Amino acid sequence: MTKNLNFSQALEKFKVGGKVARDGWNGKNQYLEIQNPDDYSKMGLPYIYIKTVDNKLVPWIASQSDLLSDDWFYVE
Repeated sequence: MTKNLNFSQALEKFKVGGKVARDGWNGKNQYLEIQNPDDYSKMGLPYIYIKTVDNKLVPWIASQSDLLSDDWFYVE
């Protein structure tokens, strides 16, 4: 598992379909992924979502600490 990435490195991974997460997050098994809309989607552009600790998928917006942290890693 690749660890100690900055957000730019993590972003490159999940832009091509990978999953990423942070060691600094409180909950276990959370990760980010990109959703690319299809013909049936109400969204017109790709967006980032997070899988929460209770297995919900919700849109995600980065905080300043997320953007500046170096504890990102790839989720296998």
